Amino acid sequence: MAIFSDQETLNLSPNHQSSLRRRIPPDSPVAEVLTTDSGDDSSPGTSSDADNRDRVEISDKGEKKKENPSVFNAAGDGLKFVYRASTPAHRRIKESPLSSDAIFKQSHAGLFNLCIVVLIAVNSRLIIENLMKYGLLIRTGFWFSSTSLRDWPLFMCCLTLPVFPLCAFIVEKLAWRKLISESFVISLHVIITTAEILYPVFVILRCDSAVLSGLTLMLFASIVWLKLVSFAHTNYDLRTLPNSIVKDDVASDCPNLDSCQDVSFKSLAYFIMAPTLCYQPSYPRTTCIRKGWVIRQLVKAIIFTGIMGFIIEQYINPIVQNSQHPLKGNLLNAIERVLKLSVPTLYVWLCMFYCFFHLWLNILAEILRFGDREFYKDWWNAQTIEEYWRLWNMPVHKWMVRHIYFPCLRNGIPKGVAIFISFFVSAVFHELCVAVPCHIFKFWAFIGIMVQIPLAILTKYLQEKFRNSMQILQVGNMIFWFFFSILGQPIFVLLYYHDVMNRKVKT
Repeated sequence: MAIFSDQETLNLSPNHQSSLRRRIPPDSPVAEVLTTDSGDDSSPGTSSDADNRDRVEISDKGEKKKENPSVFNAAGDGLKFVYRASTPAHRRIKESPLSSDAIFKQSHAGLFNLCIVVLIAVNSRLIIENLMKYGLLIRTGFWFSSTSLRDWPLFMCCLTLPVFPLCAFIVEKLAWRKLISESFVISLHVIITTAEILYPVFVILRCDSAVLSGLTLMLFASIVWLKLVSFAHTNYDLRTLPNSIVKDDVASDCPNLDSCQDVSFKSLAYFIMAPTLCYQPSYPRTTCIRKGWVIRQLVKAIIFTGIMGFIIEQYINPIVQNSQHPLKGNLLNAIERVLKLSVPTLYVWLCMFYCFFHLWLNILAEILRFGDREFYKDWWNAQTIEEYWRLWNMPVHKWMVRHIYFPCLRNGIPKGVAIFISFFVSAVFHELCVAVPCHIFKFWAFIGIMVQIPLAILTKYLQEKFRNSMQILQVGNMIFWFFFSILGQPIFVLLYYHDVMNRKVKT
C-alpha cells in the first residue's frame, strides 16, 4: 500500500473519512494521514497548481480524474492517492516485535502453532525410533493376568470400607439426639477414622499385591478418611453453631441452617459418592443428566488411559530398567536418565490429571447431578509454588482450608505454622499412598512434599522482588515446571523403582 505524505491533501468529505477510518487498520499510514488531515484546519487553497493536480480527488461517481495518471484504488471504496518518492517511510519510534518492551504486546499464535508442529514431529520420530529399537512392549498382562487374582484381599477390603461411614453416621445420630456427650463423640470419631486408614495399610502389608492395586486401595481409603473427617467436623460445627457469636455470619452462607439440625443417611450416602471432600447437608444440583455427554467423556477416559499405559510400558519401563540408583551410581549417568525420563513422566502426569480431575470427576458429577464442578483452576499459569497448590487440586485445597488451616488460625496458631501443618498432613498421606503399596518406607514422598515449603518461599520472594517486570514474573512459573516435571517426578520414579527392586531381590 502507498504512503501519504504530510503535504498531500485528501479531498474527502467528513463522512467518507469516518467510513474509511473504520475499515483501515489504525497502524497503517493511511490511518495516520486521515487522522492528521481531520484535525488540520488549514485551507488547501494556498497550495500550488502542481500540488492541486496531485491531490487525491473523488468524483461523484467514484472515478479518478485524468490529470493524475499514477494513482490507484485503495480500500475498495473509490479512494485514490499518489505514492511519492519524497514520502517519509519512517514516522514514529517503534520497537521490534521481539524486543523486551514489545514482546508481551504481540500475538504469538504463529509461534505456538510452530511449537505444536515441532512437538508432533519430534514425538513421532521418537515413537518410530522406540518401536524400531524395542518393538511393541505392551502385553495383555498390563491390563489383567492370572497373578491379579492374588489381589482379592485388597478388593474385599475396598468393598468393606463403607462400614466406617456407617459407623460415623450412627455416632452422629446419637450425638444429634444428645444421647452421648461431645467429648465421647470426638473420641469415637478418632477411633473410626484411625481404624479406617490403618485397615487397608494392614491388608496391603500382609499381602504380596501389585503396586498398582495397593496404590488404588490407598487412594480410595485416603479419600474416605478425608470425607469422614469433614463429616464429623461439619456436624460438630453445626451443633455448636447456636452458641456461637458468629452465627449470623454463618447463617448468611447457609440459608437452610434451621433445616440442618439433624443428619440424614441420604445426605451422607450422596456425600460419600459425590466428587467433593467437604460435607454439607445439601449441594447445588443440575436439572438433568446428559447421557450422550457422559458416553463421550468415557470414551476419552479410555483413550487417555491407553495412552498412559503405552507411555509407561513403551518408554518409562525401558528407561528405568537401564538405569542405576540416582543416589548411588554415576552422577552424569543419573542426570542423563533423569532428563530422558522427564518427558514421558510429564506426559503421563498430564494424562493422569486430565483423566481424573477433568474426565472422571466430571463424569461422576454429571451422573450425580453435582453442580459445583470447579475441580481445578489454571494451575499451569501458577507464578509461585504456593499458588500451584491452591489451584491444581481444588477438592483437597478446600478441605485443607476448611478443616485444618482456618481452624488453626481460630485457635491462635500463627499463619506460618498453619501452612506448615497443612503441608505436613499432605506429606503424610502422600507417603502412605506411595510407601505402603511399595512396601518400603524411605520417606521420599514425605520429603518431596515438605520441600515445597522452601520452594514456595523462594518463588514468592521472586514474585515480590520483580513484581513490575513481566519477564522476571515468569521465573516462578519456570521454577514450578522445572521442579515438578524436569527434576522432581523422574527422580522419585527412579528412587522408588530401585528401592522396590532391591527389596524384591532381598526377599
